[in-house]
Amino acid sequence: MYASFLTAQTTHKSAPKSVPPSTLNLISIKVAGSNRYTPEQVIAASGLQPGQTVSEDDFKKASEQLGETGAFSDVTYAFKFSGDGAKLDLQVTDTGQFVPARFDNFVWLPDQELLKQLHARVPLFDGQLPPAGNLADQVSDALQTLAIEHNVEGRADYLRFAQEEGPIEAFVFKITGPNIHIRNVEFAGADVSTLPVLQAAAKKIQGQEYLRSALRVQAALDLLPIYLQRGYLKAAFADAQPRIVLEDRKDVSVDVTFPVTQGLQYKVTEIQFSTPSVFPQEKLHEFIHQKLDQPANAVQLEDDLGAIKKLYGTRGYMMAAIDAKPEMDDTQSTVKYLLQIHEGDVFKMGDLDIRGLDSRSATRLIEAWKLRSGDPYDSSYYQRFLKDTEKLWPEGPWKVTFHETPDEKDKTVDVMLRFDPQLR
Repeated sequence: MYASFLTAQTTHKSAPKSVPPSTLNLISIKVAGSNRYTPEQVIAASGLQPGQTVSEDDFKKASEQLGETGAFSDVTYAFKFSGDGAKLDLQVTDTGQFVPARFDNFVWLPDQELLKQLHARVPLFDGQLPPAGNLADQVSDALQTLAIEHNVEGRADYLRFAQEEGPIEAFVFKITGPNIHIRNVEFAGADVSTLPVLQAAAKKIQGQEYLRSALRVQAALDLLPIYLQRGYLKAAFADAQPRIVLEDRKDVSVDVTFPVTQGLQYKVTEIQFSTPSVFPQEKLHEFIHQKLDQPANAVQLEDDLGAIKKLYGTRGYMMAAIDAKPEMDDTQSTVKYLLQIHEGDVFKMGDLDIRGLDSRSATRLIEAWKLRSGDPYDSSYYQRFLKDTEKLWPEGPWKVTFHETPDEKDKTVDVMLRFDPQLR
C-alpha cells in the first residue's frame, strides 16, 4: 500500500572526525524533484526543520515518513556535516496518480476554508490524495480535530470509492454521529421561469439526510432534466452549499443552495440520421417528437431514441446503439443533431424457459411459442404471445415477468417467462 522509497545514501564532507557525531545541528534542508509540492510543503511533511538537533536516524525516519504518505514513489536523502552542523538534501519523485477527496457532510466550514485548514494541518494535502499510503489517514485525523474544535460529537472516517472491480476514483470523508438533515432548498442563478419548477422538484429533498453525494445524484436525475427539456443544453449544477440554521449536540438542520449555471437556450434547426440499412429515414423520424425551430428537448429525444432501439430489437438487433451528436452554434443559439446508428449483429432465438406453472401448462405454452431456436429474434413478440395464449394459462390471476438474456458470443437471446400468482 505504501509508496516505496530507495535506501538512503549519505555523503560526508571532510571534518576533524571521519564519521559524523551522534547528534548534529540541522543548518538547512534542500528539496528537489517534486513538480506537485513546494519545498516548504515537503519539509513540513518530513517533520524536520532547520535549527533542530538531529541524528542520522532522524534523516532516515523523515525519508520513511515521506515515502509512507503515498505522495512520492521514491525518496532519498543525503547530508553533509561540518563543525557548524549538517545540511540535508531530500530528493523526491512524485506519485503519478491522485484522486479527489470529497467531504460528504462536513457542514461547519465552507469548502475553501475547510481545505485551507486541512492543508495547514496536512501540508501535502491539496484537495487530492494518492490511492495508496497513509495521507488519507492524516486527512481523516485532521478532520476529526476540526470536528472537535467545532464541538461536534462525531467520528471522522472515509471510504475509497470505486466502480465494481475498478480503480479508486475518490476518497469520500464523512462525519458519523450527528443527524444532519435538510430544512430548505434554494437555487442561486435560476431565472424566474424555471425557479417554480425547480422548487417543486426539490420538495422531496427537504427533510432528508444531508449527504453531498446523494444531492449530486438528485441534481443530475431530478433537477438538470428541467433545463435539458427546455433547451438549456449546457446547464450545470455545482455542488450544494450547506448553511447551518439550527444545531444542538445531536441534530443539525441546514439550508442548502444549489448554484446553477443556465447557459444559452438552443433551438433545433435539423435532425439527421446516418443512413440505416434496415429502416428508412421516414420510419425513424416517426419516433422523433422534437419540432424544428423550437427549444431542444434533450430528455424527450433520449426517450425517442430508446423507442428506436426497441424498434431495432424487433428485427433481432439487440445491441443496436444510437450516438446523438449535437452540433451547437452559440452565435445563433441553435443546435443540429446527427444521430448515428450502429446496428450491430442480428441475434437469433435461443432457449425458452417458463417458470411458476405446472409442467403441463408450461409445455402447452412452449409449444405455442412460434419463435423457434435459430429464428431472428423479435423483442416485441412476447407481448403478442401473452395476449394470444391467455386462454392456455391455468386459472389466475397471474403476474408475468419477462426477462431476456442476450449472449453476445453466440448471438442468441434466451427468454424466461415467470408466472407468479396474485391475490384476488
